[in-house]
Amino acid sequence: MSFPNIAADARRAFTALQQGGIAIFPVDVGYTIAGGSAESLARIFKAKGRAPTKLNAMVGDMTTHRALHVLDERASEMVRCITEGYELPLGAIAPYRPEHPLIQRLDPGALVGSTKDGTVAMLINAGPFHREICKLSREENHPIFGSSANLTNTGTKFRVQDIPAELLDIADVVVDYGLRKYHRYQRSATLINFATLEVVRVGSCYELIADVLARHFDVELPPAE
Repeated sequence: MSFPNIAADARRAFTALQQGGIAIFPVDVGYTIAGGSAESLARIFKAKGRAPTKLNAMVGDMTTHRALHVLDERASEMVRCITEGYELPLGAIAPYRPEHPLIQRLDPGALVGSTKDGTVAMLINAGPFHREICKLSREENHPIFGSSANLTNTGTKFRVQDIPAELLDIADVVVDYGLRKYHRYQRSATLINFATLEVVRVGSCYELIADVLARHFDVELPPAE
């Protein structure tokens, strides 16, 4: 078996997204199905049977987070401590700057399905492939939004062979890197609104994230359900 060529595979997926297509690719917290246009995201929603109230998450890195999210210094340090200090994956929700180039590139239909009350969720620090495709998104100013490659309410998929055919059939590119890192959790990323410290979803590494916030910031998250 050859060594994975992350740069080439990320470029292949990103090119499909730039062209209005759909890509399925690996992140540490499962497989993501993503688009970069209102049309592609609408096709994903339909195939997943996803309720309009469920939003997409932006694929972003810490550089994008710092430039796009609006948080005070303490909240920003929480995100940095979790993702850079402890190298944990995180879904960070925060108010966003509407003038940011990636937001400006997003067409209105996609913006409606990817933001709520002036906030946007962003998946940060989710592994080597995620890091590479985030870099392409940022440097070439093409937004990527996605969600777990599953049918609604059927659980995150950690192997390509477990992804439903309905989603594989609409993908222009599928990148298969085998079993994903945090499969033991059987959950996607933990989602926290850092403007309010509300836990929106208990997910992978939740107990580790809660420990970081308790020890470094005296913030007590609720117990995992």
